Amino acid sequence: MPVRLYLNNVGKSFTMHLQGGTVIPVVEKVEFSVNSGECVVLGGPSGAGKSSILKMIYGNYRCDEGQILVTVGDEIVNIAGAEPRKVLRLREDTIGYVSQFLRTIPRVSAEDVVAEPLIAQGTSEEEGVDKARSLLSRLNVPERLWTLPPATFSGGEQQRVNIARGFIAHYPILLLDEPTASLDAANRAVVVRLVEEKKTQGVAMVGILHDQDVREQIADRIIDVTGFSAEAAA
Repeated sequence: MPVRLYLNNVGKSFTMHLQGGTVIPVVEKVEFSVNSGECVVLGGPSGAGKSSILKMIYGNYRCDEGQILVTVGDEIVNIAGAEPRKVLRLREDTIGYVSQFLRTIPRVSAEDVVAEPLIAQGTSEEEGVDKARSLLSRLNVPERLWTLPPATFSGGEQQRVNIARGFIAHYPILLLDEPTASLDAANRAVVVRLVEEKKTQGVAMVGILHDQDVREQIADRIIDVTGFSAEAAA
């Protein structure tokens, strides 16, 4: 299967400007690849740098060294050196992000929040909303809530809306940031099925999952981030 994502010698540290410019190293020499149709899960204790790696792939954090290469059609793009406008474009059609947290949008219905990424990729509004409703139903969000703003929902309901939003569109690369945290067994099983469906579509996934049962079901490989810890290498 083709490589969709490749991290080459990636390093990251934080400079604490309000504390005399103290530099805190996070990770260094991070190197791994992810193939089409593969789910790689980042393992290791809290503070090892898993979230930082995910945020560098998504472009939220800039890496200090190395390359983060993604395949976009016939083009290879280095996220580490990409202009902000290019990163935003990649988020529209190449790299998706699924987390447990929903940034609520006032006065926008749950079904429209979920449908928006798919419509942005060129799907009609009618088809996008239909697919959004299907995903909300699969994730056991009550139909009476679909036309209401998610800001009024419980934390668990908002999480499921966010999962639906993350999975609805087609991205060749999908990042999973604790999507099953706080979900009950039935909805964790739905997420596992959604991940398996993305695998069959050839999507390359990188995830952080502390839920061991889910991790064992979806992970093709587990990469121990401890080996990339800057403290461990010191």
